[in-house]
Amino acid sequence: MTVNEWIGFAVGVSTLVGAVAIGVRHLVKSYLAELKPNGGSSIKDSIARLEQRVDDLFKLMAEK
Repeated sequence: MTVNEWIGFAVGVSTLVGAVAIGVRHLVKSYLAELKPNGGSSIKDSIARLEQRVDDLFKLMAEK
């Protein structure tokens, strides 16, 4: 292979690695956003609501 072919190969590989890195970064950011409370629509908020309901049910059961 000539020098130009090696350079072209290196540019292609680095482009693919960069695209994969950007994709992984985007996925990680979107997953982390789900773990922060945002006023009602995140997984964290859903779990907080469920925990509160379970606590209320335990209080009702303890009263009887």
